[in-house]
Amino acid sequence: MKNHIALFEPLMPANTGNIARTCAATNTALHLIEPLGFSTDDKMLKRAGLDYWHNVEIYYHKNLDAFMEWLGERRLYLITKFTPHVYSEVNLADESVEEQVFIFGKETTGLPIEFMEAHQDQCLRIPMNDEHVRSLNLSNTANIIIFEALRQQQFKGLEKVHHYRDTEKARQLEW
Repeated sequence: MKNHIALFEPLMPANTGNIARTCAATNTALHLIEPLGFSTDDKMLKRAGLDYWHNVEIYYHKNLDAFMEWLGERRLYLITKFTPHVYSEVNLADESVEEQVFIFGKETTGLPIEFMEAHQDQCLRIPMNDEHVRSLNLSNTANIIIFEALRQQQFKGLEKVHHYRDTEKARQLEW
């Protein structure tokens, strides 16, 4: 199963950079829905230390309509706090699904209300104490969701044990 993370009009390059690193580490495709609140030109990426950007399968969409056109029959989940459906109670390893996409809203305003209303059954939330915190950080939220999906998928295609390449160092670190 192929996982995708889509960011609707992201504003903060640090959040997008953190999510891009997660995507590179987990073989997850990243979709950026414009307009963006920052530049992704090579100079800006290098300055931000995003030297792994070339390892990210990345797609740009001119707007939400263009993204939805690309989406086609892929399974879509909207991540929002405005739903009773908890992310961990959904089967994110459904073998009948070839690709699934998790879309996250803009840091300041989230996803458009009309869009969420049109896709109510596809909305998922992370339980939290809404009385004390308005929302979780975007990159933290994306990590929680993608790693739950990967956990349910048995971390297929990911390294579960890391072996030291330097055998002398490995001998020194043996338990």
